[in-house]
Amino acid sequence: MACTSLPKHPLTLLRAPINKSSPPSPPAFPSLSNASHSQFFGIKLSASSLPNPSHSPKRSMLVFAKVSEGNVPPSFTLKDQDGKNVSLSKFKGKPVVLYFYPADETPGCTKQACAFRDSYEKFKKAGAEVVGISGDDPSSHKAFAKKYRLPFTLLSDDGNKVRKQWGVPSDLFGTLPGRQTYVIDKNGVVRLVYNNQFQPEKHVDETLKLLQTL
Repeated sequence: MACTSLPKHPLTLLRAPINKSSPPSPPAFPSLSNASHSQFFGIKLSASSLPNPSHSPKRSMLVFAKVSEGNVPPSFTLKDQDGKNVSLSKFKGKPVVLYFYPADETPGCTKQACAFRDSYEKFKKAGAEVVGISGDDPSSHKAFAKKYRLPFTLLSDDGNKVRKQWGVPSDLFGTLPGRQTYVIDKNGVVRLVYNNQFQPEKHVDETLKLLQTL
């Protein structure tokens, strides 16, 4: 029976040539078709802010408060609790305390409205008007004002258009409309912007303190 003998010279292993001049390929990063947003610290993250070998990350800040101290705020015309149109320009020539609140009949908003009511004579003595604004309709405002004997104007911001225009920030990562108060002097200039969601009565203290300096 014949047998085959192996060659006595060693076998040569062939290897693929390595091109030392070519750098390794950079890792691929996933791309996002839709922007990813984060409400933390007011930073918006988008697909352009993901790591990319060709350019550095980018960040853009969300602008919250469009109306700040020293500004002349944009005018508006809204319906009051009686369904009548009221313009901001109506109050020019006297100080105005304009406060945005989340909603009628909620615990914090009721506490805040009653605090303004209880100090209303002090505001009148300072020559100031008090105006509350929320997204509730005029009928809701009317019932709210009647139930708690509110002596001041409540305006209905349908669709929260004025709130957005003025840049009133939301709370709890955008789930709760913000509670923010503006004091506007007789010349129509904002002299105070005060935000405090969880201590509604403080809005009264801070605004009265500022009015004493006007």
